[in-house]
Amino acid sequence: MISRYTLPRMASVWEPRSRYDTWLRIELLACEAWAELGKVPREALAVIRERAGYDIRRIDEIEREVRHDVIAFVSAVVERVGPEARYIHLGLTSYDVVDTALAVQLQRAATILVEDLEALRLVLADLARRHKRTVMIGRTHGVHAEPVTFGLKLALWYTEAGRDLDRLRRAKEAVAYGKLSGAVGTFAHLPPFVGQYVCTRLGLTPAPISSQILSRDRHAEFLLTLALIGTSLDKFATEIRHLQRTEVREVEEPFVEGQKGSSAMPHKRNPVACEQVSGLARLLRAYAQASLENVPLWHERDISHSSVERVVLPDATILLDYLLVRFREVLEGLRVYPDRMRQNLDLTEGVVFSEAVLLALVDKGLSRDEAYRLVQRHAMKAWESREPFKQLLLVDQEIRRHLSPAEVEKCFDLGYHLRHLDDIFARVGL
Repeated sequence: MISRYTLPRMASVWEPRSRYDTWLRIELLACEAWAELGKVPREALAVIRERAGYDIRRIDEIEREVRHDVIAFVSAVVERVGPEARYIHLGLTSYDVVDTALAVQLQRAATILVEDLEALRLVLADLARRHKRTVMIGRTHGVHAEPVTFGLKLALWYTEAGRDLDRLRRAKEAVAYGKLSGAVGTFAHLPPFVGQYVCTRLGLTPAPISSQILSRDRHAEFLLTLALIGTSLDKFATEIRHLQRTEVREVEEPFVEGQKGSSAMPHKRNPVACEQVSGLARLLRAYAQASLENVPLWHERDISHSSVERVVLPDATILLDYLLVRFREVLEGLRVYPDRMRQNLDLTEGVVFSEAVLLALVDKGLSRDEAYRLVQRHAMKAWESREPFKQLLLVDQEIRRHLSPAEVEKCFDLGYHLRHLDDIFARVGL
């Protein structure tokens, strides 16, 4: 589905060879730990290190018979080692290997995602600075509200992406735990030292307590974080889609030479990349829901989570990697139309300055309700008749009793609305 954009680094995290390499490393480290304790002779450890390996085709062949992936893997390794293989997988249960290896894979995947998100924020920062004073209309409920700048919109996205980055780093830490504690987490057949030794050398923290598996709230937290990042991207992409509508046309996502928007209508330039981002973000939210269902398992563990994770963890990390790169490409090639933004700002004949007039009248001593009534009457007329709002105010004798022409004019000063731009940008570190 997304192979054209899937980056090799992320794909490699989830390849079978990557998984088996990590499983083998865990088995060898466990043997080293046992050797430290005197349980595995140093001579046997040397043989295991020299001979241990696997052939994926042989693993697949064994698995077709035994229908258990870890048994198939261990059997394939054992075949290559000889008598010393009796020390391999000593005291371990399958998920001592699987869960600890999964933590390693998630650390690698999370590192890539952190780099992706950092790169996206750099692009957002650059765009925000460039368009700091690109004036446009702000909208609430899809209706013109008051003036803003495109840079402010981007600065808001920049800060949200920053929070996403903080969440991702915390989620990465939440799944940076391994466990080698035996079939039900009691360390019945191996001492805690073995798990401590293996996890430390893998860059993981040994879980202080576990059942047969690591508690799945950790993985749910990770996937919920990925879903939230995808939802932020969905929010940003949805805004671009709205701003690209023909009636608005204030920005457009890139449209490259040779690209076609419709099989029937040659004029079409559709926001297909942003629509992809919005659509695929739904999958991330669905994966997060699946991860929540994986938390309540029977007793010390059942297997209902395993099949789900084989889909959602690789898919979610690969998918978010794609979305972050894809949306960064959209931003890097984004077409921005300041003239159109200004045209749209002026579309409603100045009624977007109504609050400034309201407050000016209140400042002159009118009640808020009375001032609101005066201003709304002219604003509604401007909406309906297309007469300039300012002109309607200037010829109204009731308004003139309270505001001079210069004071009315001041209410329509864009600089007044945007006078705190520098302070806002400084507050968000831009």
